[in-house]
Amino acid sequence: MKVAFYSSKSYDQEYFEKVNQRFGHELRFFETRLDAQTVKLAKNFDAICVFVNDKVDNKTLKKIKKHNIGLLTLRCAGFNNVDLEAAANHEITVLRVPAYSPEAVAEHALALIFTLNRKTHKAYNRVREGNFSLERLIGFNISGKTIGVIGTGAIGKAFINLLKGFNATILAYDPYPSEELKKQGINYVSLEELLSQSDIVSLHCPLTPDTHRMINAQRLKHIKKGAMLINTSRGKLIDTEAVIDSLRDKRLGSLGIDVYAEEEKLFFKDLSEMIIDDDTISRLISLPNVLITAHQAFLTREALEQIAETTLQNVTDYKEGNVKQKNEVSAEQHRKA
Repeated sequence: MKVAFYSSKSYDQEYFEKVNQRFGHELRFFETRLDAQTVKLAKNFDAICVFVNDKVDNKTLKKIKKHNIGLLTLRCAGFNNVDLEAAANHEITVLRVPAYSPEAVAEHALALIFTLNRKTHKAYNRVREGNFSLERLIGFNISGKTIGVIGTGAIGKAFINLLKGFNATILAYDPYPSEELKKQGINYVSLEELLSQSDIVSLHCPLTPDTHRMINAQRLKHIKKGAMLINTSRGKLIDTEAVIDSLRDKRLGSLGIDVYAEEEKLFFKDLSEMIIDDDTISRLISLPNVLITAHQAFLTREALEQIAETTLQNVTDYKEGNVKQKNEVSAEQHRKA
């Protein structure tokens, strides 16, 4: 099948072309983001492959259908950027990669914690300038602290497994607790209890109507004073303005994020020679207790290979009429979830 890739980067092309040697599809890579204006690039293709910041709304899907393209495949797990109702109306199949190296994201969350806590990013820059002072580099022992994990799916579980060696107390919150983790002694508590007791809070849940801005001004009133908040899931899980207020009020101690609510305007681009027209992220960058990475938690060799493998297998399965239900996303399935 002929597949048009949008929002592609060099690493996408490298890994997809490598894995495609086993599948034999015809791949074409476009750096541009998918929207209603750029759909025309996919004319005469059989499928479109998109990433997290491509805009797949009703207008875009209508134009996709006009090009007789019946498959939209996501090289990611999240699908909140796709209008699933419209996809169903236009009879477009939507497939995704439901899991790809959860360890990659879990390990990045841990990296954010260590960097924020021990300020290694600041120490690195100081030493490069000949500054060997230890002033303002004080961190804390993770041993003996309480770490709250919100969301205990594949990534949350992987994150909890990493934490087990740190002699920390682990609390979890999930509307659907894992029996496996409960048997391992993980204590599930209410969200308010988790926030009030945890020294570190890490988000590992999908973006749904129920989780949209789940960390908001009201819930931040419950958070333990001086706590660290980590988000490697979806930017809109947190109310960014409320988080900034909490940081300035010295209620929230620090923030580490790999995702941002308005990231589609910024992330995956080199804007180093431009003025960033986003006051919110500019304020975040200016705060000394905030660490931001640009949606790179997934970016490991193992994850990229798994993403390419599953995506291309999805294309093959669609062609052969053998779509795996676990990889298909429909409006009905989403409502049930």
